[in-house]
Amino acid sequence: MKKYLIIGLILAVIGAMVIVPLLKNNGDDEYQEDQLAATFDFQDNLATRWDEAVKINVKVLSEDVAKVELFYNDSLFQTWEKPKTTINYLFKAGFYGLGTRVVKLVATLNDGSTTVDERMVRVLSDIDPELWIAKPVNSHPHSVTNFTQGLEFNDGILFESTGQKGQSMVAHIDMANGSSLKKMGLDANYFGEGITVFGDKVYQLTWQEQKCFIYNKNTLQIEDDIAYTGEGWGLCNDGKSLIMSNGTERLVFRNPKTFEIERTIEVYTNEDAVANLNELEYGPDGYIYANVWMTNKVVVIDPMNGKVLAEIDATDLGTQGRGNGDVLNGIAYNPATKKWYMTGKNWMKLFEVNFSKSAV
Repeated sequence: MKKYLIIGLILAVIGAMVIVPLLKNNGDDEYQEDQLAATFDFQDNLATRWDEAVKINVKVLSEDVAKVELFYNDSLFQTWEKPKTTINYLFKAGFYGLGTRVVKLVATLNDGSTTVDERMVRVLSDIDPELWIAKPVNSHPHSVTNFTQGLEFNDGILFESTGQKGQSMVAHIDMANGSSLKKMGLDANYFGEGITVFGDKVYQLTWQEQKCFIYNKNTLQIEDDIAYTGEGWGLCNDGKSLIMSNGTERLVFRNPKTFEIERTIEVYTNEDAVANLNELEYGPDGYIYANVWMTNKVVVIDPMNGKVLAEIDATDLGTQGRGNGDVLNGIAYNPATKKWYMTGKNWMKLFEVNFSKSAV
């Protein structure tokens, strides 16, 4: 009996000697800290700001480490050859802009094996947004049957797109009475979303059907369509690119001819991401104005980096114009009159508005 016990102990020791190196060598993400050759000294994820340089410490846990490499957003940031017990590093996470990205510590041992410590880094804006108030200075009738998805002026004409399957359309709107001067409806299989006028074309997104329809802006006849991946919500343009929201905190810049993605920004305040970005307008100041779905808020965004510069409170408009309608959605600037307009889904009024900085 003792003979079998001794044999069992020997096998157990040999097994442990084999298993531990295997755990170290396979690069699996399921390492515990004491199995890593090098690890970050912060727990879980790291939150920082655009303008901050964060001091991080790297703990080297094995004498067999030949080098340690720091990767951020899949790019190699720093390499340390034969590091000792602790590495101090000043980390500028804002290098790739706002948003959530991966930072990875790869330790290579003398035998060529590696261990990986991977964390998420969340980069917030360094700007505390101003608070603006949207005040109505005039109002116009708005059709309560229009489930507003897009609103834009072009050459003095107000374009509006609507949603809901069987009710989706693009129209020229008569501001005197809110009726459609000219319109084109979508097939009942499509749920229309945001629009923008680019050149002599009108681009209209669809919600979940992953298709953008392209109209002649004068006749509103559909001339073409183009596919994309994911949901479509709001749309505007800066004269060069189409700018698209999909209900998250991301805005995608697309080529007008090919619809290929040119770049993406993530929209953040100094506290959090701003999700549910919906209907968009590119303002005369070069900023993007975005409705935040299910709120009375519009955020003003720097298109270069996604920073929220201001938040517009439009609660007064909802009080006066919603009626039995749905949420605030629809913001448009008329270059011909230099006036801003806002409305909502199935609202009875379209408001001319002024924005003023809150005293609070």
